[in-house]
Amino acid sequence: MSKPKEKQKARRMLLQALYSWDVGGTDLVDIEAEFHTDNDMSKVDTALFHTILFGVPKNLAQIDGTYSSYLDRENKQLDPVSRAVLRLSSYEMVFSIDVPYKVVINEGVNLAKTYGPTDAYKFINGVLDKVAIEHRAAEVAANKRR
Repeated sequence: MSKPKEKQKARRMLLQALYSWDVGGTDLVDIEAEFHTDNDMSKVDTALFHTILFGVPKNLAQIDGTYSSYLDRENKQLDPVSRAVLRLSSYEMVFSIDVPYKVVINEGVNLAKTYGPTDAYKFINGVLDKVAIEHRAAEVAANKRR
């Protein structure tokens, strides 16, 4: 079981890796190798990094479909950082049900605050809230009853 800090570091690196893949079209195997070469991965959840790095492109249509209906513009019109955050967070929302939806949203918002354009985190928060309601309905409802 990895520590929350190791998962956070993996998500930060994933944002950069997914950005490289999206913008540069770089091969995933090359991206992963580059991250292992250029970074100290000892305090990173490398299993999470690998799973999501390869999982997002493999399930891209489903991942993009998870949040696209909540956008106020075309997915391709999003800035690449916001798109990478939404893809990473939507992947976790759909495929990592062991991660509470509030953690997924919080991590996505924090990544957007750190790396995204000004105020992108507000937009990301609104979109991920809707994704959670659709894909984690029981969890969201249980949380509201507390």
